[in-house]
Amino acid sequence: MSCAQTIMDYGLRSVGIGERLLPRADFTLCQQFTLIGSGMLWNIYFGVIALAAGFFFATALAVGKASPNPLIRKPSEWFIFIFRGSPLFIQFFFGYFCFLSLKQVSPIFDPLSAAWAGALVVLFFNTSAYSAEIFYGALQSIPKGDTEAADAYGMSGWPRFKRIIWPTMLRLAWPAYTNEAIFLFHSTTLVFFSGFPAWQQRGDALYYANYFADKTFNPFVPYPILAMYFILLTLVIIGIFGIINKKLNRHLPQTARPKMKLMPQIIR
Repeated sequence: MSCAQTIMDYGLRSVGIGERLLPRADFTLCQQFTLIGSGMLWNIYFGVIALAAGFFFATALAVGKASPNPLIRKPSEWFIFIFRGSPLFIQFFFGYFCFLSLKQVSPIFDPLSAAWAGALVVLFFNTSAYSAEIFYGALQSIPKGDTEAADAYGMSGWPRFKRIIWPTMLRLAWPAYTNEAIFLFHSTTLVFFSGFPAWQQRGDALYYANYFADKTFNPFVPYPILAMYFILLTLVIIGIFGIINKKLNRHLPQTARPKMKLMPQIIR
């Protein structure tokens, strides 16, 4: 079988298009690159959806934590504390147990016991908590002169938040938020170990890398391929977030624009 035929047969296998059966023998590099790359579609799905939805929820949590009203502030603080204070790996297991219990109550919760929905919810909560703490720190760092200028112009409430507070918060938080986005995509590999089942062997990139490592007894080929795909994905994230960072700071002089710095994070 040629490499082109392999790509046609297995390139979209992770989403149910192409050959149903996995190769059983005579594994080639093309098969490993193709299937692991196919599994990356799920990692991208988890990361993009969780990050996009979590961005707005994190903003609400950050504003809630900064609220003087304890009825709003305390739930936000506890949500952030719980999901930042516990390992993501443990959150997956607790989430799976809770979703299985809900499944017994009503069949409407059945999708939550599968990886495509249940694991996504856990990732959404986790990244929302971490991003909210980043945004909260940015809110506390907004120069008082900005808010005083808004007050002087008679701006208050939603217009003040939309035109002054929120853009300034994003500008201050964006470098740290970029690191959170990168770490979120890396964290999607934990879905393989989480207990959430892959439907009809349609797993993520680590699922296929582990399959080839088990079958060939050689982990030094599939896992470096997996690492290469994530490095390429990280470069794409850095590029996209770098463009957004430039737009957020386009009103500043070139020398005053904060540069993107990628900081390593402790495994959560």
